[in-house]
Amino acid sequence: MPGSFRTRLRNRERLLGTMVTLPTASTAEILADAGFDWLFIDGEHGALETSDVLGILQAVGHRIACIVRVPACDEVAIKKVLDLGAAGIIVPQVNTAEQAADVVRFARYSPEGGRGVGLARAHGYGFRFADYVARANAEVSVIVQAEHRLAVDNIGSIISVPGVDAVLLGPYDLSASYGKMGQISDPEVLLGIDRITQTCQAAQMPLGYFGISFDAVKPWMDRGYSLIVAGVDVLFLGNGARRMLKDLQEN
Repeated sequence: MPGSFRTRLRNRERLLGTMVTLPTASTAEILADAGFDWLFIDGEHGALETSDVLGILQAVGHRIACIVRVPACDEVAIKKVLDLGAAGIIVPQVNTAEQAADVVRFARYSPEGGRGVGLARAHGYGFRFADYVARANAEVSVIVQAEHRLAVDNIGSIISVPGVDAVLLGPYDLSASYGKMGQISDPEVLLGIDRITQTCQAAQMPLGYFGISFDAVKPWMDRGYSLIVAGVDVLFLGNGARRMLKDLQEN
């Protein structure tokens, strides 16, 4: 579909997003109104349950691409959020080509995959079933996370799996897999990141990066990473509140 999130993603257009972790649709509405290109709905960490994801999609899914991170490479988790109407999925800890193939199989209808068929919100509760099924394979984005040293070793075969649309680097978990939790500037960790970067860019595979601030993501934007996740809802709230309190206390 021309102009769809998946089309823009695969064309490596710069897509600026931020992370939603709070289980309230109001938070997503505020961030959507801020003008981001997409929202990273985090169903892996934090309090978001299926009903919370549904509420967020009902509130803003029609006007901003909502990509949901599922807890794991799990068939039920993947088909459930897609049936709710998510524009795509982010799957953590994809460390082998076999895992990447499972992700694609769970996310795509036959003949490209084996996604289960049901009647849910994405299908207009049955009234738009044929239309959704006809376009879902072309529109649903499949993003895998490279966040373990095993993914570094296997990155070439992972991105060779048909149907993988982008790789999102997870620098903190990657550093932990080297026994260097949080040391994302450690030389060994940087070598792993460089291998992912060079392999993906040589294959024209879109790359994504998460950082809590502009300064954290800017170097990766400069290196050609196009899928950007900057900031987290709780940090926006907490940092803004602390700045306000500091100003009040100093006057």
